[in-house]
Amino acid sequence: MATSSSPLTALHSSFLSYTPTTPSMAALPRRRRPGCRYPRIQAADLDQNTIVAISVGVVSVAIGIGIPVFYETQIDNAAKRDNTQPCFPCSGSGAQVCRFCTGKGTVAVVIGGGETEVSKCVNCDGVGSLTCTTCQGTGIQPRYLDRREFKDDD
Repeated sequence: MATSSSPLTALHSSFLSYTPTTPSMAALPRRRRPGCRYPRIQAADLDQNTIVAISVGVVSVAIGIGIPVFYETQIDNAAKRDNTQPCFPCSGSGAQVCRFCTGKGTVAVVIGGGETEVSKCVNCDGVGSLTCTTCQGTGIQPRYLDRREFKDDD
């Protein structure tokens, strides 16, 4: 006849300690009686590397949550303040001089034999200026966080 053993006698773990006092206690059904021993969880034996690894993990999660929250609060605070600083590259005009034609609207190309051909600038379509890429034509210097474009890559 096979003897049934208690689930606690078959449990082997470094965290649990349970030793039945007599062999007959292992076969008894589990009942709550005063003085009966229950499995106890022992303190985990942690070395310095484990503590450092856990600390780094907790700090990483805190930084991963904290930085986006910081940026969001700064964006909200910046939206509440008025921005009247003129744009630096275009001096507040909203337009920049074309670099290809230097504002003339035409480009002169020297062809062999001393001939020159004058054609309309392909960069600015002959206008001589382009919309400022920093302020997008508003003439107001954007704040640092306003210049960032957050795009969803999904």
